[in-house]
Amino acid sequence: MRKSRILGVGMYLPERVVTNHELEAMKELETSDEWIRQRTGIEERRYVKEGESGADMAYHASVQAIENAGLTRDDIDFIILGTLSPDYNFPGNGVYLQDKLFGDRTVGALDIRNQCSSFLYGYTVADSLIRTGQFNHILVVGTEIHSTALDFTKRGRDVTVLFGDAASVIVVGPAPEGHQGLLASTLHSEGKYASDLWMEAPASVYHPRITAEMVAEGRHYPKMNGRMVFKHAVTRMVEAANEVLTKSGKTSDDVDLVLLHQANLRINTMAINLLKIPEERTVNTIMWTGNTTAASIPICMCEAIKQGKLKENDLVLAAAFGAGFTWGAALFQW
Repeated sequence: MRKSRILGVGMYLPERVVTNHELEAMKELETSDEWIRQRTGIEERRYVKEGESGADMAYHASVQAIENAGLTRDDIDFIILGTLSPDYNFPGNGVYLQDKLFGDRTVGALDIRNQCSSFLYGYTVADSLIRTGQFNHILVVGTEIHSTALDFTKRGRDVTVLFGDAASVIVVGPAPEGHQGLLASTLHSEGKYASDLWMEAPASVYHPRITAEMVAEGRHYPKMNGRMVFKHAVTRMVEAANEVLTKSGKTSDDVDLVLLHQANLRINTMAINLLKIPEERTVNTIMWTGNTTAASIPICMCEAIKQGKLKENDLVLAAAFGAGFTWGAALFQW
């Protein structure tokens, strides 16, 4: 059975930069640059302009990833797209990306809803499809628009300061002979904590799905139990990372680069310390992107390449944790 390899990566950030100082100027938000930096490490994030869609961002990132892979659009035969913020309630964004990239060529599109863990879930599924020969070149896409769903008042402050808009894409295809590909992966979920990080409304369990009262109460905005999420994120990412190292017979000393989901710089610093991996063997982008959910890890890949930290045949450890709760890790050769 053949193995898979990440052949190319691409990213897209909207033009509008929103600094902490801009949020600080919003009196109803009652926040400050110092407050945000100390708690999250974030200095700025990007917001889409009016009319810019998640599918638009995914298109730009896909074009870049395909070019970086040395392929053409005709080589791509499947899409796996993760987002918690589709452009419409249904259908998912995968079909809109298909239309933008391929037009009349009917490439299959699978939409997944694993929030911050979407990249790892999508990459693991893509690896399986490549290994079995079902497809040859798959786009694994993460695209998020958070800015249009945030509560810019004190009530939503703890969530609002965290998130930014972005898209990223990897191209997964067959690995050459002798390449290790994806050595090991692990995926987990624990739904009993779902309401600790969620957006409650609109919801099909309610009749009607949303009411004026729900809107007045802010139940259509994302909510987070920050302490609970922080604790679980550190614990679960470290557990998952150690699980894939054990599965593959490797140790943290063998890892050339660690890429963690970008939710909070303090979470990542703590996780790296627990894994006993030097800070120079990781990359963080949350300082200038904020939390971009499904898009964050491939953005880190792009930054690592730019910094010269990610080179051919490097052993890479990636881990993520997010709403659901869902989490996972992957160990792969670049």
